[in-house]
Amino acid sequence: MKTSRLLLGLAFLYTGYVSAATPEQEVEQAVDRLTQAMWHKDIGQLKALTADNLSYGHSSGNIQDKAAFIADIETGRSGFNELKMLNQKITLSGDTALVRNHFSAQAVNSGKLVPTEIENFQVWQKQHGKWLLIGRQAFRF
Repeated sequence: MKTSRLLLGLAFLYTGYVSAATPEQEVEQAVDRLTQAMWHKDIGQLKALTADNLSYGHSSGNIQDKAAFIADIETGRSGFNELKMLNQKITLSGDTALVRNHFSAQAVNSGKLVPTEIENFQVWQKQHGKWLLIGRQAFRF
């Protein structure tokens, strides 16, 4: 019985018959890919997951555009030993997704370890078939 289920599952994968992810799942996956890209300094993924008109707000009040956000990670000015998004809630409105989560990190800023526990509000928009981050604002609670 287990073997037949496995074979059936492999057949579905091979033929391309896989149930499509819901929009909420797509957004959740995009948030996870962005989180992983920030943590592991995957600059290609950061560029692919963020809109050209990105507005990235930090809890300090500093606001960056896409280039500055990515440059801080690429140069090591901003980095992470650990990074997780917790207690996530996604609300969809057409091609826009509002994401609230708790940003839990062991950040490394300018060489200093900075434990970070803040709230995070992200705005994602589906553009040309993929979800892109267009806005983010972090705040202390």
